[in-house]
Amino acid sequence: MFQVRNRIFEQRLPNDRMRALYFKEIRSFLSSVIGYVFILIYLIASGIMHWVASTDANLLEGSEADLIPFFNSSPIIFLILIPAITMRSIAEERRTGTIELLFTRPISDIKILLAKYFASVTLMLIAILPTIVYYYSMYSLSLEPETFDHGATITSYLGLILLGSAFVAMGIFTSALTSSQIVAFILALFCCWFFMPEIGALALVGSYNVMGSLDSVTQYFGMSYHYDGIQKGVIDTKNIVYFLSLITFFIYAAFIVLKISKR
Repeated sequence: MFQVRNRIFEQRLPNDRMRALYFKEIRSFLSSVIGYVFILIYLIASGIMHWVASTDANLLEGSEADLIPFFNSSPIIFLILIPAITMRSIAEERRTGTIELLFTRPISDIKILLAKYFASVTLMLIAILPTIVYYYSMYSLSLEPETFDHGATITSYLGLILLGSAFVAMGIFTSALTSSQIVAFILALFCCWFFMPEIGALALVGSYNVMGSLDSVTQYFGMSYHYDGIQKGVIDTKNIVYFLSLITFFIYAAFIVLKISKR
């Protein structure tokens, strides 16, 4: 009986260590200016873009009461901000030499990565949370509140969270490649831009109609097809699987990089 309980304790212990590392990462964000700067810049940038500046993204100047301009422009803000918060996740550990100390802890490499990944995703969620005010404001300003598309707004928030989570995974991967935060930032910026909707490399190449049937394949591998699909208010499994696959791929790629660096 004692041996069974001891074995159960040993199985739970790594999860406790992962949880401890996760909270340590959260505290490192919120005990310094990094986390607050990320949140404030995101809210100020989106606030000016969607409520003050006279642009196509201004929610008050649109012909319909919806949040489509917000969900279309938020990935552009994330393109800059998410690489900025993830660039230090592994690169800083390499630069200061604490990565070796982290490797000696009785916790697997994948759980180290997941703790850092979920901490960055949590910070992103904290930044997104106040924008629910936009949702309530547009609903209140609608001339016909009963026709407001709640379903499309909710699924669009899900799409934005999945997109941001994929950007975080790319940032963790590029941070694992180097000890330079600047290099990690630039690489993450490129990776996020390569996949991102509308202005990303895959979206642009697929829109040129120069590769025949391959154009649709190129667009499918970009985020535009799936992000736009989620915004329609219907949750299609293939769109969810796409983002989860992208996240899994880059987290696993970061895991492989860490394994190689330990040799």
